[in-house]
Amino acid sequence: MIFTLFGVCIILGSCTEPFSPEIPPSDSLLVVDATLTNELKNHKVFLSRTTQGDEEPTVESNATVRIVDDNQQQYPYTETEPGTYVSDVMFSAEPDRSYRLRITTASGREYASSPAILPPLTAEMTDVYAERTTTDSGLDGMGIFVNSFDANGNSIYYKYEYEETYKIIAPRWVPHGLVIANEDPLVITDFQRDGQKTCFATEKSNTLILNNTSGVGEDRITGFNVRFINRDNYIISHRYSLLVKQFVLSRQAFEFYETLQDFSGVESLFSDSQPGFIVGNIFPQDDGNDQVVGIFEVSSVSEQRVFFNYSDFFPDEDLPPFVDECPPSVTFAPEDEELALLIRGNLISFNNFNERPPPPGQGRYFVQPRVCGDCTALGTETIPDFWEE
Repeated sequence: MIFTLFGVCIILGSCTEPFSPEIPPSDSLLVVDATLTNELKNHKVFLSRTTQGDEEPTVESNATVRIVDDNQQQYPYTETEPGTYVSDVMFSAEPDRSYRLRITTASGREYASSPAILPPLTAEMTDVYAERTTTDSGLDGMGIFVNSFDANGNSIYYKYEYEETYKIIAPRWVPHGLVIANEDPLVITDFQRDGQKTCFATEKSNTLILNNTSGVGEDRITGFNVRFINRDNYIISHRYSLLVKQFVLSRQAFEFYETLQDFSGVESLFSDSQPGFIVGNIFPQDDGNDQVVGIFEVSSVSEQRVFFNYSDFFPDEDLPPFVDECPPSVTFAPEDEELALLIRGNLISFNNFNERPPPPGQGRYFVQPRVCGDCTALGTETIPDFWEE
């Protein structure tokens, strides 16, 4: 039987489309995404199930999830939303301790990981920086690069994640909006507004970013590109920030992610290079012979943030194309039911007043796609706590 391992692609973010390796027969397999780090926080575990073909993903709810250390200290997790389990208390992985993930599903099946220990945090990201660069294929844009060094040579295996935040300025914002003042009879009027001009949006990385220093002279990473942004991408139009996280992995975890990366690179599901089922470190604890997709990872983490402005690297150059072409505005009368439908659906924004009185056959208000004059179509007006101008 061939299953779609949608869960691996979704929760580990390594695939551009579902892949279907051949795996042992089962109704479905448990998919586990569980990382414990040296960060003091409420940690998360994500549980889901494989599905057949193009079926919708399913989450694994009502499970009992906990982490147990080698002193038998238990850290229980509570399901905060379907398939997402969050530790009841803030805690961090400590050196010289081993940890095991234990899961009991709603059906009573029990799973546990092999003991995992915290890799030593001796690697330091010495620099995270932005540069205008050109890719091998000739694309112009911005690269975010990492330098890292472990003088003790203990780290070797690395995984990177990032969280990008960028400023959005509505390109055709005006200090007016439209509101339905009365439903029957229908009356639409304009009002003064101050907001919806500048917003911020945040997105997390959704690909596997791996690197290692195995077989080289020293445990040093220089100029490793963790993110490339095409200069035509609107997200760098104004001010942009990237938070880079560097995870030091065990060799087992690194090899698991490397194999997962190989899956996403297979050109055909029926290729001779299909690697088959990915073996992790989580196994059933009863008499069942089903297998688990995923790995329980204990990792040391360090992080750095970088900011830059578009004008810093593209002085006197046009901004990247906006997400919408913002076509010429159309006019509506204040009593137009079609305009009311657009307002109720939050699909348009005010653009300008028509001549007074408006020309024959035209309405009083010019309107445009919402995104052209309302930044909240793409982000939030709340300024992030870490933001710097």
